[in-house]
Amino acid sequence: MATTTRSPQMALAGISASTSRVDLMRIIWTLSWPAIMTFGLESLVGLIDALMVGRLGAHAVAGVGVGTQILNAVSVMNMALATGTVAIVARHIGAQQRAHAEAALVQSIYLALLMGVAIAVPVIAWAPRMVGVFADDPEVLAAGTAFVRTIMLGVPAMAVFAVIAAGLRGAGDMRTPLLIGALLNLLNVSVAYTLIFGRFGFPVLGVRGAAAASAIAFWVGALLGLAALLRRRGALTLRRGELAPHPQMARRVLAVGSPTAIEQLLMQIGFLLYLGIAARYGTAAVAAYFIGVRILALSFLPGFGFSAAASTIVGQQLGGGQPENAARSGWEANRLAVALMSIAGLVIFLFARPIAGLFIDDAEVIADAVSFIQILALAQPLMAADSALGGALRGAGDTRFPLLTVVVGFYVARLGCAWAAAHLFGLSLAWVWAALLGDYLLRAVLKGWRFRSGVWKRARV
Repeated sequence: MATTTRSPQMALAGISASTSRVDLMRIIWTLSWPAIMTFGLESLVGLIDALMVGRLGAHAVAGVGVGTQILNAVSVMNMALATGTVAIVARHIGAQQRAHAEAALVQSIYLALLMGVAIAVPVIAWAPRMVGVFADDPEVLAAGTAFVRTIMLGVPAMAVFAVIAAGLRGAGDMRTPLLIGALLNLLNVSVAYTLIFGRFGFPVLGVRGAAAASAIAFWVGALLGLAALLRRRGALTLRRGELAPHPQMARRVLAVGSPTAIEQLLMQIGFLLYLGIAARYGTAAVAAYFIGVRILALSFLPGFGFSAAASTIVGQQLGGGQPENAARSGWEANRLAVALMSIAGLVIFLFARPIAGLFIDDAEVIADAVSFIQILALAQPLMAADSALGGALRGAGDTRFPLLTVVVGFYVARLGCAWAAAHLFGLSLAWVWAALLGDYLLRAVLKGWRFRSGVWKRARV
């Protein structure tokens, strides 16, 4: 019977059919809380950066918001490699094949570095055109272009750190990414404050300073992640004999992760299209959207954490030949995520207006942001199920079905309803925001059906 333990790896190894629900919840929480803290610190830094940029005005907020969406689109490669890495590492760790898990991580690091450079260079060159698709205001265009070109310098390092963190989580080590992330976030905030406002003798760089701080933090994170892998007592270790490129292992990582890349790319394109529909209502609507997204990032933390935990535990249990334990764990992660995110939704619904007022002193932007935040609050339980069950499916290597749910939920429900509200019926902006409820409802229902079907238990990685 499983018992509470300080080691997540030992806890995972102790799961059996006789493990009580309480003990299973404790194990899931042991895996989840470091991931929640990691994503929480990242979101907190994003909030602090947004608050600092907000002091530069609505054009800066909108410009950085558009730039962040472009960065998120670029980051789909991180999601692809991270998903493939987690699924393969967890499966091999569960099967007691540590050397194979380490080999997969090495290939993921190579792929991350190469793909990061290959993507960052053209984005830097085409930044004005990319930002211009979503911003015709000259000031927004200038701010967005400066932000994108600067932050792209850190994209290769961001990709490397993402796959290292994913590999460690797949092995059950959630705390090392947390510790590194804490250091990076402290560095990011300090450098951002210094460069945005020109403190301590540095020039005032504005939005370019916010981007530079993130790029610096990405590179420091990559170096610290590599250092963690050189420890002999770590969950995973880089060994001299495993550093050579292995195309077959790299293809495995890409095969598992590529549907997630397509899924995330469609998501990011969808976000930009959704933003384009909202932009029809003016610059205030664009600024309100990005303020709401910052709040969403905080409320979504339990979902991210339990998604990471579900990926690890499902993958390891399948690797150990325990599919029923994997199923139990996935459902418990889902229940915990729904409970915590429902509470978060209640809080942000009740305090939507004072929260929005923290970001900007503009009555029109605040009014639009409040309606968006309240819609997001209502969607929290659905978003929790979408995230936790999606993580469980991806940890099993079943990465194609979540892609299908994005096509149905995001493109048919959210974008279809939002476009109709704005262009066919001429409804208010609140109806555009409300379209996301149908999106998350469909995705949660479809993923719940898929997980209950058990098809994912036969996925090969």
